[in-house]
Amino acid sequence: MPHLEPQQRAMAINKLLSLVRLMLMMSLHLLLRVIDLLLMIKMKGSDNQEKLVYQIIEDAGNKGIWSRDIRFKSNLPLTEINKILKSLESKKLIKAVKSVAASKKKVYMLYNLQPDRSVTGGAWYSDQDFESEFVEVLNQQCFKFLQSKAEAARDSKQSPMVQRNSSFATSHEVWKYICELGISKVDLSMDDIETILNTLIYDGKVEMTVIAAKEGTVGSVDGQMKLYRGVNPVIQPTGLVRTPCGLCPVFDDCHDGGEISPSNCIYMTEWLDF
Repeated sequence: MPHLEPQQRAMAINKLLSLVRLMLMMSLHLLLRVIDLLLMIKMKGSDNQEKLVYQIIEDAGNKGIWSRDIRFKSNLPLTEINKILKSLESKKLIKAVKSVAASKKKVYMLYNLQPDRSVTGGAWYSDQDFESEFVEVLNQQCFKFLQSKAEAARDSKQSPMVQRNSSFATSHEVWKYICELGISKVDLSMDDIETILNTLIYDGKVEMTVIAAKEGTVGSVDGQMKLYRGVNPVIQPTGLVRTPCGLCPVFDDCHDGGEISPSNCIYMTEWLDF
């Protein structure tokens, strides 16, 4: 609105704000955003505090935000925030989602968003419970596929180098095999399968190598492709490696009082019970 005087521009903006056609955005600079018609109808009658809380939740995206962080960012009392959250939930503008990182706490996000995997736990969690049996079945089936691939390579009676190369499988091949089995009720991604394959690597049952691949090749990322094959350990692993800590991928992040700690480690508990 360059043709308007600053005073006229301010009056126009204030009018649109009062009609809930514009929303102020929190940033280093003053930003305005046009509100769509459906949101305008749902936000009708909302005061500035409710709009502020909605904006904070919107900025959090699909990872959500705790009520404590909303209070910190809005400087509103907790009782007022709880009241606003209930109002926004009743209008189906936001929703509360339980996080696997803290089962007793809820994060809030916009109603139409799909929660991030870091919130839901992805394919390995169901209603915030870790599906250990499902993960074990996937472990067994992935290893079975790689074993059958290695046995077929040995039975081919070709040269040792050709046998070794043909015993490898891409993560896409393993993913396709698991999908065709139909053992999963949820859609598994390539990353999910690679997570399972990594656990087999930590167990010493599988080895991985990385090769160069042409752009566009199925299963390749940035011109590289991961290949996996089942192996038989030459010697039994040492005692330290058999402990959960010996192969833990988040060992460096584990410490007393942290989100990852020996006191709440389910793998350590299971190992000690065994």
